[in-house]
Amino acid sequence: MGDLHDPAWYLGEDVHQTFAELRRSDPVHWQDMPGEPGYWAVLGYADVVHVSRHPEMYSSWLGGVLLEDPDPATLEDTRRMLLAMDPPQHTAYRKPLVPHFGARVIGRMDQQIRTRCRALLAAAAEKGDVDFCHDVAGPLASETIGEIMGLPHEDAPMIRRWADIALGGQDQEVVDSNPGNAALDMVVYAIAWAAQRRAMPRQEDVTALLLESTFEHGEPMSDVEFGSFFFQLVAAGNDTTRTLISSGTGQLIGHPEQMAAMRDDAGLVPSAVEEMLRFCNPVHYMRRTATGDTELGDKQIQAGDKVAVYYTSANRDEAVFADPQTFDIRRTPNSHLSFGIASHFCLGAHVARLQARVFFEELLSGYSTIELSDTPAKVRSNLTNGYRRLPVRLGR
Repeated sequence: MGDLHDPAWYLGEDVHQTFAELRRSDPVHWQDMPGEPGYWAVLGYADVVHVSRHPEMYSSWLGGVLLEDPDPATLEDTRRMLLAMDPPQHTAYRKPLVPHFGARVIGRMDQQIRTRCRALLAAAAEKGDVDFCHDVAGPLASETIGEIMGLPHEDAPMIRRWADIALGGQDQEVVDSNPGNAALDMVVYAIAWAAQRRAMPRQEDVTALLLESTFEHGEPMSDVEFGSFFFQLVAAGNDTTRTLISSGTGQLIGHPEQMAAMRDDAGLVPSAVEEMLRFCNPVHYMRRTATGDTELGDKQIQAGDKVAVYYTSANRDEAVFADPQTFDIRRTPNSHLSFGIASHFCLGAHVARLQARVFFEELLSGYSTIELSDTPAKVRSNLTNGYRRLPVRLGR
């Protein structure tokens, strides 16, 4: 069995075989960690759903959402992020944002995203060999979330670089590309951006919404709270969509018969996007902390225990998905958990789905050749699940 906490383990070939064996033999699995308390790895679909639906017993706020215990000095900053809040605080902060990330509002961005996709793909085809992660999928993701937030277009590459580094901190090659503290740089940028926007005429975007809304105790966000919120929304919006598009492209290259079917029938694109999400979920897990003694899968969970729900395992649970180790663009129904479930269902799910749908429509209708030009590399991480590099050659 592998060490599920080890970032290097996810670069190997036995990840899904190990998860399948554990789902059969030990679906709530105790995993030791070096230098700090171990955790319960929750691997079955039903148990992942149960934990996600009971924040009163499995808290995001108590210990954060990462396997590694937070530094006590930064715990309060962590708790300012929406991802690490529990109801009712989470509900109060999330509710004003939901309409601005809804399907109807995001759907109005279709043509803007389509124009952006066409430009990025044309530039990639003209260049020849490109890294799909950083030259195509990354710019699309960061420019879209930047538009939602109302950010200056010229700042998108800098923000994308910070997001990539902040979420790729377990991969030394990624970290070495920036000697500073990318997360702090983004928070500092956000605070300066808030000050700038307060002095400008009002615009219709999420930045204005965050700055004008009142939350706990009827007060607006402080600068630090805005910075933490900004970091989560922008970093997650960048990483999730970049991973979905690049990983999905990698799967289509590896399954040319399914790529051909999508070319012949664009109506397959939505179900293909859902299968990409299931098969290549952008995030491996989320951590919770038990608020009291309880039982899960015949295991005795004690108050204070770490509990990690593994989407990478649940999305291939044989009890829910037929032939789960097979990539199938026609799979339906497809009740994957890649956007989470219950109160922490991903706020940007509609944005990610729209970008992916439009992107693959444009990619497959515009380019007859989509092939690897070199060996891809996965990111070394126990949290994020995607490529660090995906060399691709496009041709018309």
